[in-house]
Order: sequence, then C-alpha cells, then structure tokens
Amino acid sequence: MATYEVEREIESQDPGLSTTDGDQTAVTAPSTPPGSAAFQAHYAGRDMAAGLIAGSMAIPLTVGIAMMSEYPIKVGLATVAFACLIGWINAWFKPGNYIGCPGIAAGLAPVLAVGVATFGLENMAFAIFLTATIQAIIWRFNWQRYILVAVPVYLVEGLLAGVGLKIALKFLTFTYELPPGMEAADSFLNGARIQIILISLVGYGLFVYLFLRFKNTQPAIPYFVIIAAGTVLAQFVSVPMLSMEDTELKLAWPIPHFESPLMVLYMVGFAVMLAMIDVIEQVMSNAAIEKIDPLKRKCNSNNSLLAIWIANMGSSFFGGMTNLDGLAKSTTNRLAGAYTKFSVLIIGCVVTFFTFNTYALEYLPKFALAIIMIFSGWKMIEGLVHVTHHGPYAMILAILCGVLVFKVGIFEGLLIAMAVHGIVHYMVYVNIEKLPGSMIVKRYIDDLKRHGSDVS
Repeated sequence: MATYEVEREIESQDPGLSTTDGDQTAVTAPSTPPGSAAFQAHYAGRDMAAGLIAGSMAIPLTVGIAMMSEYPIKVGLATVAFACLIGWINAWFKPGNYIGCPGIAAGLAPVLAVGVATFGLENMAFAIFLTATIQAIIWRFNWQRYILVAVPVYLVEGLLAGVGLKIALKFLTFTYELPPGMEAADSFLNGARIQIILISLVGYGLFVYLFLRFKNTQPAIPYFVIIAAGTVLAQFVSVPMLSMEDTELKLAWPIPHFESPLMVLYMVGFAVMLAMIDVIEQVMSNAAIEKIDPLKRKCNSNNSLLAIWIANMGSSFFGGMTNLDGLAKSTTNRLAGAYTKFSVLIIGCVVTFFTFNTYALEYLPKFALAIIMIFSGWKMIEGLVHVTHHGPYAMILAILCGVLVFKVGIFEGLLIAMAVHGIVHYMVYVNIEKLPGSMIVKRYIDDLKRHGSDVS
C-alpha cells in the first residue's frame, strides 16, 4: 500500500506535524528520550493487546500473499514469524522504527511468483539468499539513499499499481468458484454460482464500509468481521474452503541447481530487482511509520534494512520469502495501541501458532480471502492518485510502468519504464538545453550525490 494516503490522513489529524517546504514534512522531536524500541514496561500491556490484534490480521494477508507468490502457505507464515523475531531482537541494538510490523509484502508477490515459475521453487532459496546479500551491501554502504533518487517514487507507485491489478485478478476467481460437484455442465451461471457471487459482493461491500468507518480507529475490524462472518456462513451454506498441504519445514543450505550459466546471471538480475524494490518499499513505509508513531520518534531506514537482510538471509535456509515492515500491518499495530517492538514479538507468537497448526486455516472460506486480497490490490492501484502532485509527466510514466508490469512482467516492465524515463530526460537535455552527452552523465551523477546525501 502506498505511503501517501497514510501521510495525508495522519497530517490532517495531528496538528503537531508542520510542513516546511514542498513535500518535506517536519516531525516534532520528542521532548523526552524515546527509550528502548524493543520493550518498555509501562507499555507492555498495550503492546501485548496490539500484537494480538495485528497478529490476527496478519494471518489472512500472509495466506493470500503466499498463495499469490506460489509459495506454500506454511512457508509464508514461517517467514513472518522469523522476521518478527529478528525485528524484535534488532530493536534492542539498532532500531529502524518503533512500531513497524514485519511481513511478506503484497507488492513483491507477483515478483516471487515469476521467480518460482522461472527458476523453480527449489532454487528460490538461493534467489532469496542473493537478495539478502545485495541488501546487506546496500545496508553496509547506506546506498538506500541513492536508490531512492535513481528510481523515482512515481515509478514504484506505477509498479505497485500493476502488481495490484495482478493480485486483484488472481483472487477474483475465488469470488465465483464453486465447491466440487456443484458445477453445471451446460451453463456457467447456475443457482449456486449466482449465490456465491452475491455473497462475495455483499461481503466486499461490508468490508469496504467497515474499512472506511474504522480505518482511523480500529482498522483490524473489517478483517475480523469478514473472516468471522465467512466462517459462520460456511456452516450453513456450501462454499469453497481454503485447503493446503502441511509442508514440512526443514533447514538446508540455499544451494542452486542450474544446468545453464545464463540462468544464474538472470537470477542475479532478478535478485537485484527484488532487493531494490524491497529497499524502496521499506524506506517509503518508514516515512509513513514515522508520521504515525504515537511518540513522534525518528526512523532510521538503514537500521531497518539491517533487520530485513538478516531475516531474508535466515529465511533462505528454510526456503522462506522476502520481508519488510509493511504499512498496512504497521498502521493496524499502531492504532491497536502499540508503542514498542514488543508488540512485534507477540505478532510473531500468533503467527507461529498458525504455522504449526495450519489445519485451523481450513475454516477460512475462499471468498473471504478473496475479498481481503482484492481490496489490497485495489489500494495498491489507488496509489496512482497520489502521483498527481508530481505532475502530468510522472502520472503518464507511472501508468505506463503499471501497464508494462501487468502485460510483460515486473522485471521487464520496470526496466523498460526506467529506460523510457532516461531517454526522455536525455532528449530534453540534448535538444532544449543543448548539453553534450558527457555533461548530461556528469550532471546526473552530481545530482545523485547531492540529493542522495539529503535522504536519511
């Protein structure tokens, strides 16, 4: 989900936030020392309650994203549980943010699915290991500040919009899927299918209403209601239910098995793209998490990257996925009352329970999961609206990037959009400002150094 929406909402609610210049928002410094990011005794009760709420919300989101990524659901849950543990431990020494909630990112789900289809699930552990290694290098030299300048935010929004469309269409089939034996041989539409379509429409309308009603107070309510209502309804109406294999979790070295050296090179490029998107999303999320922090504590994005690459590298040893402090779950964590990362440890405990008791997820109807994931996809598409303040050029390029990502793939789409962006700027400099090619390259490098030093 894009950061702009949360930024606008929080700024409109909190008079303590003041704008300094342009898009930069000044955050009032706390009048007292922030204390430990990992645990503070006087906030322990609030953090426990917040962790239980945010952890319950994380379950259906994790299930949906794992399915979209073509990963076993149990592996997705294990990734979140492990990332929560690493995030909490890291908060004792190098806190990145104070209320961010780790999880597998919806924006990376189709990217991982492409990786699974291209390299095979058995080789994805090595891809995640490479991704973590690249992120470790970015963290070591604090290159995230340059990446944010080199890859415009509006291109990332366009990429996420294309991904959101993929997610929405992927789960749309769940809204009219029928249980085995209820299909009509001579007609697509029969009484049973019309019934499940109506149930899905009513459920989606209820979810949107509850989200709009409680998004600023208790954003977990629509998730609880749609899951509870779907589970109860499934006891009286025959609807497709979630099913999964009880995948064995085992430790193994992330060693690839490729016959072609070219495939290894392609995987390196794939890992670079995965690492960059993960880094950009985390830094964007931190910008919003900082604004919704109840104590207005500053975020350190490079410290967040430390927790991310450690968790990613660790998860590669059990076939896990990529992670980051997602904005949707972090917002829920904050509004549920979290003040420190102790809530993240509780979230990890909740997710761990379902990791080793996956049979409990079989009570979740598919249409309820589809409602949650279609809404998540829509919110990613809606992020394009927030590109408008960058101007018409940014909006056109963001839409182009989204279309390319949807039609030709995430990796290729982003590269083509960046190439178009570079060509347009080159033509403007050559034909309007009459600059030679060497001067254009020098100006770009100088701008990268100058603006990169301004990014924390």
